[in-house]
Amino acid sequence: MNPENLESYNAELGNDPDLDGKYLGTITKDFVKVAKVLKEASYQMRSRGFEFPIFPVAKYKIPVGELLFEGKDLGLEWNYFASYKDVFVQKGLITKPNKFESAYKDPEEFCCLFVVDDPYTSFMFVPYPEEED
Repeated sequence: MNPENLESYNAELGNDPDLDGKYLGTITKDFVKVAKVLKEASYQMRSRGFEFPIFPVAKYKIPVGELLFEGKDLGLEWNYFASYKDVFVQKGLITKPNKFESAYKDPEEFCCLFVVDDPYTSFMFVPYPEEED
């Protein structure tokens, strides 16, 4: 998870086509099960002054963020963690904070995931499912 690897896979902090093809199906399948909780966690983080929430996802434990869901406990393939931009900057995973901020999508509509599956790392912005009334 070095910064050069991150930036090579996410030159513009968009979804990388190679990673999307490999991971989008399993991530989406898990994401719909936890999207409401992630959206609420994002809101709570932002309301406490932690801007630019990031939810790292990995199939194993990683040293980035606090564990929210252990996949096996909920029948998910991925573990979900909670973090935010400043932590990623401190760990050297985001080396261009201004670029990250300008690419960051509306957190009310999109969840910022950080997919970790060594040697691959990638930011993905996944839209939250439409809420039914």
